[in-house]
Amino acid sequence: MKFILIVGPQAVGKMTIGQELEKMTDLKLLHNHQTIDLLQPLFGFTPEMWKLSSMFREEIFKTAAQSDMYGLIFTYVCDFNAGTDAIDKICSIFEETGGEIYIVELEADVEERLKRNNTPHRLKHKPTKRNLRESEENLLQSHEQLRLNSLEGELDRENYVRINNTNLSALEVATRIKNTFQL
Repeated sequence: MKFILIVGPQAVGKMTIGQELEKMTDLKLLHNHQTIDLLQPLFGFTPEMWKLSSMFREEIFKTAAQSDMYGLIFTYVCDFNAGTDAIDKICSIFEETGGEIYIVELEADVEERLKRNNTPHRLKHKPTKRNLRESEENLLQSHEQLRLNSLEGELDRENYVRINNTNLSALEVATRIKNTFQL
């Protein structure tokens, strides 16, 4: 089992790159909004929603890790000010069953992320982002208040790559990931 974790701030291109990587490999994609968008209409952005989302994801990870699937891609926004415990916990599920872990960290200029935030493709796949004013405010607020990219050496893993994709297409980045990790 190969587990590819794509981390980075909102609207950096995690889902879109994951979709491209899924097309060119036998990997399956679970992007973070699949659980969020399922639960948010029922519970709003409440602690209960986040708890359920985490529980669903963990069960999906455990089931995937024990399956015979080739691999799974998961996208995730991490506040590195809070540390890397959440990333370590996710990866440990796959490590416990002998899975191979690959971490891709994406970064892009905030101006580019603001452009990507309202693309038709993003809005099609992420219903909770369709209130553009609210989504943009959240992106800018988190950009100011959180640290959504790691410091050098913070994600100290064997199979790790950091890519600034400000001026790269999703296909270019997915191809780079596939080649770098020989997926």
